[in-house]
Amino acid sequence: MSGIRAILFDLDGTLLDTLGDLHTSLNESLTQNGFAPRTIDETRAFVGNGIAKLVERALPQNATAADFDAVFDCFGAHYSTHYAIKTRPYDGIPELLERLHARGIRIGVVSNKFEPIVADLCKTYFGALIDAPVGDRPGLARKPSPEPAVEALRLLGCSPEDALHVGDSDVDLEMAKNARLTCISVCWGFRTEAFLRAHGANLLARTPDELERLIQNRIL
Repeated sequence: MSGIRAILFDLDGTLLDTLGDLHTSLNESLTQNGFAPRTIDETRAFVGNGIAKLVERALPQNATAADFDAVFDCFGAHYSTHYAIKTRPYDGIPELLERLHARGIRIGVVSNKFEPIVADLCKTYFGALIDAPVGDRPGLARKPSPEPAVEALRLLGCSPEDALHVGDSDVDLEMAKNARLTCISVCWGFRTEAFLRAHGANLLARTPDELERLIQNRIL
């Protein structure tokens, strides 16, 4: 088969709707430390660059380093046992992954979540469909660095020329550019179509069916 042999997917906002659990853990950690809770829309705008950046963005400007440490530690403790309460795959995504897997396409996940959580979420919701779950771990820079994509491609035995990246954010677009990967941006996640276009997206999918058609054009 010529064309694409592997696809790297973002996790949050692309394969899984994780916003509810992130929002719950964020507000639990903020209120326990005396800070006002954030709205679901604020949380949506804060995610994408890892937990540290989420906490940093959620705290008020006058928060101290000690405040950050306290909220960050509280978030980690809460989310580590509450990351699969409200989280669900987006409609049509499991079926899409099954069809890609059946065609022999290797599937990786590249996320800024802690890698053990990434691996567990992939196993919980997608079983054996994910060949290489890569997340935040020591010694590996987070997106938008190309390092997570390079590691996933290494695990999959593919080159950038043989692969695509699919994500929902400007972080995904930047990582794909840095890793020399074509990027398809999905519009059902945490960023709007207008936002994605403004950040350089030129391949957009509004539904999993549209995504499959875009992928299909590059498999053959």
